[in-house]
Amino acid sequence: MLSSSCRTRYISTELGMRQRLFVGVLTSKSTLNTLGVAVNRTLAHRLERLVYFTGTRGRKVPHGMTVVTHSDERPIWNMYQTVRYLLDHYVNDFDWFFLVQDDTYTEAHRISRLVAHLSIDTHLYLGRPEEFIGGDTEGRYCYGGFGYLLSRSLLLLLQQHLESCRNDILSARPDEWLGRCIIDYTGVNCAEEHEGLHYHYFELGKNADPERETDLRFQSAFTVHPVLDPLQMYRLHKYFAQVELERTYQEIQQLQMEIQNASSLSADGDHVATWPIGIPPPFQPKTRFEVLRWDYFTEEQVYACVDGSPKCELHGVDLADVADVVATAMEELNRKYQPVLHVRKQQLVNGYRRFDPTRGMEYTLDLQVEVVTQKGHSHSVTKRVHLVRPLSEVEIIPMPYVTEASRINVILPLTAHDRDYAARFLEAYAAAAFESSENAVLTFLFIYDPFEAQQVTQNDIFASVKSQITEYERKYADIKIPWISVKTDAPSQIKVMDIISKKHPVDTLFFVAGVGTEVTIDFLNRCRMNTINNWQVFFPIHFQGYNPAIAYHNQVPPTTLDLLRDMGRFDRDVFHEACFYNADYMAARTRMAGDVQENEDILETLDIYDMFIKYSNLHVFRAVEPALLQRYRHQACNPRLSEDIYHRCVQSSLEGIGSRSQLAMVLFEQEQGNST
Repeated sequence: MLSSSCRTRYISTELGMRQRLFVGVLTSKSTLNTLGVAVNRTLAHRLERLVYFTGTRGRKVPHGMTVVTHSDERPIWNMYQTVRYLLDHYVNDFDWFFLVQDDTYTEAHRISRLVAHLSIDTHLYLGRPEEFIGGDTEGRYCYGGFGYLLSRSLLLLLQQHLESCRNDILSARPDEWLGRCIIDYTGVNCAEEHEGLHYHYFELGKNADPERETDLRFQSAFTVHPVLDPLQMYRLHKYFAQVELERTYQEIQQLQMEIQNASSLSADGDHVATWPIGIPPPFQPKTRFEVLRWDYFTEEQVYACVDGSPKCELHGVDLADVADVVATAMEELNRKYQPVLHVRKQQLVNGYRRFDPTRGMEYTLDLQVEVVTQKGHSHSVTKRVHLVRPLSEVEIIPMPYVTEASRINVILPLTAHDRDYAARFLEAYAAAAFESSENAVLTFLFIYDPFEAQQVTQNDIFASVKSQITEYERKYADIKIPWISVKTDAPSQIKVMDIISKKHPVDTLFFVAGVGTEVTIDFLNRCRMNTINNWQVFFPIHFQGYNPAIAYHNQVPPTTLDLLRDMGRFDRDVFHEACFYNADYMAARTRMAGDVQENEDILETLDIYDMFIKYSNLHVFRAVEPALLQRYRHQACNPRLSEDIYHRCVQSSLEGIGSRSQLAMVLFEQEQGNST
């Protein structure tokens, strides 16, 4: 007899893998929006999970904070509910639990380093030990003001006794109540040291200034208490951030020295250690096609532009980038030669930069500088310097959970110029979606100009397409292909999409296709996975086939379009295809409404991509899509649309004719024919 078992969603759950540290902050209704917010701003970005526990709170929760409310202001009850919440929700996900009050500053890096050196199987209750009030109870509890660390194994041991603690132990302080519960039922006392690892804390004076505090205990503290107001919390954070930054610089310098010393003992000597030390070596191309390009720049201009122009003005982040590397170069030169020489910049003679995917952005600068000696003598020289802006640590950004089960509404706008290509689109779409019963609905949008709309009863320009739709509905009995007719003399994407949007629910997932698009199941799944409601929209870059008359000059074209350099290119100039949710479209369109009232022309000068960029805070994901193919067809660019959209259309048409080598071969053959 076979039995089926349900697999867990995440492999980490199946393997029993847990995160290291959970931090819970004990706050209150009166301090949540002051000290609580200050704790969040100094702590949240450095921890895996930070949750706030309070008895009651106001109606509005501060932005970016996870707050658990126990609906009661009794301190002991709140502590009991907090421990119960940890056991119910987090005990299987974390190895260590750190509880701290909101009037305590916590140095996150030091707490994280501490738990990284502790065994997860230890029954540990770590903090500042304190005698019980009255001194009758044996053992010591951890004082809550300085925070305390609880191991997962200790919490699991305490779980079965928690109700008894609530009913049998009387105490005025929540930290003392928890300490008595742990000691009475597990026999574990609060400890300040474990296996040579010390829990450092510092009691802050009433008018203490962090910048002037000289006590060594303060400089090594994990927590500082009491903090009286948010300003003091931020001052403490500034001080400890500077201390940790200086410590990091010292560690980097020490590692660089160790690498250099170790490399000198190798067979190749110091040549093994690349510059800068600790950064991966430069990329080594294996063919001439892999050679990385150096871009030339000055302080005002760059000689490699996104639009293909040979020269353009530096602006925005590029201008800031050049200014920053020049300033850094001068700073490093002065650091190297002072106090013997002082170096002053006169001008940037030459600048070169390239992006190396293995290590970061590399720069070579020729700087004309004035060198001044200690006696005041000066001389102008040209100095070449090399700089690297290394790639920082890769950060995994958490994304909302999405599935491949969502229904997609495929929207195909069709003009009179496109109608001849509709049959091929339907054939490819039917093979991909109809045959496999794909969870997708195809909707045709027939766009008539005013003259065509007047003649629709006598001569419908889309009559042949509508008859083809009827044939497919007859062939596939379960399939319905709806269509909508629109009359407009300027078929802008936004005007057309406004009509579609109003006819669908807000949770509809749209894919706006082109008549040349060959839809595949792989692409539809990627459309689902790359489009996240209220988070991300997806604009794929399709692979556009070249004109067969050029690409296969005097040859028989293949029947299929493959991802080969000589068969086509990824068309970065086209933004027509898009995947997005109706709710996100409606939100961006609402933000756009004010500008539309002032200037209705922007409905024609912007496309959907521009609208999302300008009027939404969503992540606009733009990437090449190998499963989205388009065969060559002549594009009719509408001059009534915006200059930018028209220019992109013309550029796409020209570059889609063929590769440079193919065009050159055709021209060569024509010249050879003319010469004879």
